[in-house]
Amino acid sequence: MSGRLCLRNRQRLRSIDLPLLRRIISALLEDLLPTRHFDLAIHLVRAPEITRLNETFLHHEGATDVITFDYTEQEQLHGEIFICIDDAVKQARQFRTTWQSELVRYLTHGVLHTVGYDDLTPADRCVMKREENRLLRMLSRQFCLRHLANAGPPPARKAKIAIRKS
Repeated sequence: MSGRLCLRNRQRLRSIDLPLLRRIISALLEDLLPTRHFDLAIHLVRAPEITRLNETFLHHEGATDVITFDYTEQEQLHGEIFICIDDAVKQARQFRTTWQSELVRYLTHGVLHTVGYDDLTPADRCVMKREENRLLRMLSRQFCLRHLANAGPPPARKAKIAIRKS
């Protein structure tokens, strides 16, 4: 098993424990799914960025929760997954779960697209949702998903420090 994983946090809405998220992604790819080789980039973004991607590449209006660009060739899983943290927070409230669980659900959904699952028809959507739920349950048993939020406050922008001379 060999793989390259690039994890980029380009949002400030929620503070995320990136080392824990990396371990969750690795468990999903290396232990739970039949991926032999992977080259995957995962981007955590806000609504404006995912809206731009959704409208530019998928020609859908507005934001969405996750977008997967699948570049897979032969046996090498290769792609990019964009996850909208705004949607994770909003949908967590709607479905009475945590935003951390929604984040891992979107991650799982995106990875499933790269290994060949699709959700274009109701039948395909049902199969994919069942597998998504199964994998999420397994990851939830292995990791405390709530701890994804335990990384402290989001990184602050550089503050200007005023030194007062007396």
